[in-house]
Formats: sequence, C-alpha cells, structure tokens
Amino acid sequence: MNTLPLLLIVLGIFVVAYRYYSALLATRAFMLDDRNITPAHRFKDGHNYVPSPKWVAFGHHFAAIAGAGPLVGPTLATQFGYAPGLIWLVAGAVLAGCVQDLTVLIGSLRHDGKSLPYIVQREVGPFTGLMAMIAVLLILIVAMAGLAIIVVNALSQSAWGIFTIGMTIPIAIVMGVWMFRNGSGKVAVRGPSIFGVIALLAALIGGHWIANSGFAHVLLFDGHQIVLLLCAYGFLASVLPVWLLLEPRDYLSTYLKLATLGALVAGVLIVHPSLQFPAFTSYVHGGGPVIPGKLFPFLFVTIACGAISGFHALVASGTTPKLIDKETDARFIGYGAMLAESLVGVIALIAACSLAPGDYFAINVPPAVFAHLGMHTVNLPEFSREVGEQLAGRTGGAVSLAIGVAQIFCNLPGMKALTGYWYHYAIMFEALFILTTIDAGTRVARYVMQELMGKIYKPLGRSNWLPSNLMATAIVVFCWGYLIWGGTIATIWPLFGTANQLLASIALATMTTWLVNHGKAVYGWLTLVPALFVLITTVAAGVLSIQNVFWPMTQRTGSVVQGWIETALMAVFIVGAIVIVGSALLRCLKTLRGVTPPSAGTEVTEPGRVALEPAAPYRCC
Repeated sequence: MNTLPLLLIVLGIFVVAYRYYSALLATRAFMLDDRNITPAHRFKDGHNYVPSPKWVAFGHHFAAIAGAGPLVGPTLATQFGYAPGLIWLVAGAVLAGCVQDLTVLIGSLRHDGKSLPYIVQREVGPFTGLMAMIAVLLILIVAMAGLAIIVVNALSQSAWGIFTIGMTIPIAIVMGVWMFRNGSGKVAVRGPSIFGVIALLAALIGGHWIANSGFAHVLLFDGHQIVLLLCAYGFLASVLPVWLLLEPRDYLSTYLKLATLGALVAGVLIVHPSLQFPAFTSYVHGGGPVIPGKLFPFLFVTIACGAISGFHALVASGTTPKLIDKETDARFIGYGAMLAESLVGVIALIAACSLAPGDYFAINVPPAVFAHLGMHTVNLPEFSREVGEQLAGRTGGAVSLAIGVAQIFCNLPGMKALTGYWYHYAIMFEALFILTTIDAGTRVARYVMQELMGKIYKPLGRSNWLPSNLMATAIVVFCWGYLIWGGTIATIWPLFGTANQLLASIALATMTTWLVNHGKAVYGWLTLVPALFVLITTVAAGVLSIQNVFWPMTQRTGSVVQGWIETALMAVFIVGAIVIVGSALLRCLKTLRGVTPPSAGTEVTEPGRVALEPAAPYRCC
C-alpha cells in the first residue's frame, strides 16, 4: 500500500485535534491564565526552577518524553501488520496520550511544580499519595531499564555511535554555559543553537573517521561496559544543575529530532514507499516470534509511548513545570509535544513496514528462531555490506528501524551511496531520543526518591541539599542499572510497557479527581474514559506476562532471581494501580456527594523555599 495518503490523513487529524480538542482542555476544563504565576518564577533558584522561553521548555519536554517508545514500540508492533499500530498511535495519542500530558502538566503547575505522587496526596488522600509515590518510583526504575537496554543493543561494538553520542555531552555543556551564564542576564538561544547544530553534524561526520581509524578499538564496548557508561551519565545528568547539561542537551537533541522528523515526513511524501507488510498478519492471533502474545492486549503495552505513556506524566510533573514561563505555554508544550511524538511513532511504523518481512524478522529475532520461520532475506546482506556491520539478529527494534529510515533517505535523489551514513545517523537519532529520556527520568526519579526519603528524615527531602541529591541518585541509578545488567529486551520491555501504561491510568484518574474536586466534573469524562480503557487493557497484559514470561523464568536455572524480581514487580504494579485508581474514583464520588476534598485546605509550598510573589488563585471554577 502507498504511504502518501496514510500520512496526509494522519497529519490532518493531528492539526484538527490540536486546534480544537486541546483548546477544549486548556480553555474550558482547566482555564489556563497567564495571571497565574508559574512555579518557575515563584521558586526561581537557578538550579531546578528556571523560567525558560517557550521553545526552550518545549525542546526539553519533547526530548525528555520522546524516548525509545515511539521508535521501538511501533517497530516491534509491525509483527501484527500496519493497521493495528497505526490506528492506536493516532487515536491513542489524540484522546489519551496528549490529554494525559497536558492535564498532568497543568496539575503540577497548580501544585508548585510538584510530582504526580504529591498531586495524588493533595487531591485523593495522604495514604493513596504514599502508595503512588512508591509505585511511581518503582515504575520509573523499570522505565529507565526498558529505555536504556535499547541503547545497549544499538551501541554495542559501534565506535561510530559511541563517539557521536559521547560528543553530545561536552557540546551541551558549552551550550548551557553560553545560554544561561553569558553575562547578559538573558537566555541566549540563537548563538548556542547554531554552534550546537554545527558541532553535532561535525561529531556525526567525525564518527565515520574515528570508526575507520586506529583509535576505533578504544571506543568498542560490550553490553555490560555500556551499562556502566549509561549509569555514570545518568548519575551526572541528575546531580548537575539543570541548565548545565540536561536542559541544553535536550534542547540540542530536539533540533536533531524535529529536523529529522521533518525530513522523514518530507521523505515519505516524496518517496512514498510502499508498505511491504499487510494490514493484519497471521500473528494477530498470537504465536509471533517478536511479541509472543495476541494483538489484544499486547499491542497497547508494546507501542507504549507512541500513543500514551505514564512516563510522560512524571516529566510533566517533574522537570518541565519548573521551567515554564507562562501558564498558557502548557498547551503547546503538553499537547503539542505528545502529537509530535506520536508522529514519530507513525513514521517509525511506516519505516519498519517498508522493509521486506524476511529482512524485518531476520533482524528482530535470533538467527536460530528465524531459521524456523520459513522466510528468506531480500536486501539484508546488501544492507550489512553497505553499513559495515552484521545486522542479522540485532533484536530490540532499533536496528530494523534504522535500516528502514536509511532506506527512505537513500531513495531520495543522489543519496544511494550514503547508506552507511544514513544508518549511523538513524542510530544516533534513536540513541539521542533514548538518552535524553534517561537523563530526565533519572532526575525525576531522584525527586520522587527524595520526597520518599524526606518522610523518614526531613532534610533528605530537600531537593537543594547536595548529600540528599547524591544519595537518592545513586540508589536510583544502581536499581535500573541492575535490571539492565541481567535482563534482555524480551523480559524488560513487557515489564516496562505494562508499568508505563499502568502509570498512565493512575495519572489520568488523578486528573479526573482534580477536575471533580475543583468543580469541573462535567469535563471529567475527558480523562476518565482513557484512564479506564488503559487500565483494563494493561492489567490484562500484565497478568498474561506473569503467566507466560516472568513466572516460567523462576523455574529455569540461571534466571530464578531475575524471574522472581520481575514477577514481584509486575504483581506490585498491577495491584498498586488498581488500588490507586479505585481510590481516586472513590474520592470523586465523595466529592460529588458533598464531602470536602483534601485539596480544599491551605496549599503547602516546598520546605525551605520562599514565594517571592503571591500565588494567583486557580481560576478554574
């Protein structure tokens, strides 16, 4: 099938959704008002709370949320055909994912930039808030492991990729100093942006030279070595001031992401490749070599971030609300960034489905499994020769997506001879997507860990105290690093997908409670319907994953401990999500019956902070 009409229809739906549906949420349900002083101004400290221009905040938010999910999830879901993934990517984003991102971002702005568990505590109740805090922390750790393992598989034994990705760190530090410490008192954007883009392209080109030089062996790392490097990076990005590394690196990667996304959209419109996969494959009934389960419910937890992602709620209630300059910026940043991520997922699906099925499965399953599928490769040997790496059996979705992207670009006039460059560019594109989520996610997990530690010893809850920062970050990084060290994509991705979607249902249920508590119950269905749909599908997938994936691991020698850990985590996620969502709905019923909600009391600002200006009222009623 030709991809041109499909892409045009998707773009049209997104434009209409942003114009009308996001306006309904922003102006009617939550009544955004620039007279409300944002937390970035109320608690400005130059470290975590930093008022930033709209495009800079958008760049950070998009880079932080756009991780492995919209790239790898749709690629893996290609096993079912192009139709199921395409429908869920579009409908899920418009009606669920974008709604969650926008509403949680607004909720955090109205709660001093605090985290989702804090919002749960204020709107639902203290006990439910504590449960949410523990559940969110566990889910964040699993999310970091699920995202990071994609980088491990993509960068293993790749000197070109390691060099290019590694260079983004010093480039971002230079940009951060230039942007925020230039002596003018203003945030510089144009100069650092030009420098960053030129330096990033130079790093990409230089990576090819490094990979073919005598220094290449210095940058060849195996999987475990890359895990250690990722842990070191996650720790560093979490404890340094947000303006020095995390925000400029996210802003830099957003240039690459949006430019590449635009180029891919243009490439599809020009080349309009034919989809080699049917609308539905025989694997919709189960038995697939990439995803062993049936279309329902595993499509939803496999695609994950491309349609809706609970991880986004943590970014929207973590780093992003501390950067927003004006409250009305939330609509563009929250709803708009999620639409852009969904478009990434659509392009990833098109790229994967444009491969010959034999090539796709040869890359995404082990060679021993592929030998029994009765398929044959078509272009894979030629791709491997042009790229200079063995591509068969590189599971996880990242490599097959990179080949699909390279194939689109190479079909443009004059690009055929640049397959190797386009492939490694795509790998860099994917790795930047994922790493910018890891750094922001680790920082958000640190915030949640500190809030939890603050309940044991109050000073540990202060986000501006260095010993607390170092301790919380070390614990978080060790935990997700341990999961990657002993896990595989087949075990971690189902755990990540299920945990991620359960968190989304918690976030949507929480914002339903907010609407009810603040006199906007008439709009509660906007968040309640997607919350219940996501909860039902994800609990079903989680139960089946325990039965078919994690519990059998406890019976096999060599995976007993890992099996018990992942079985226990999945069970905790399912029970916790059901209890928290149930408590939120019960709170809604109590409020509708006239019982005063917890948030009716006086708002409490963060300990140790001074509100320099009086907070404006909610203006939502």
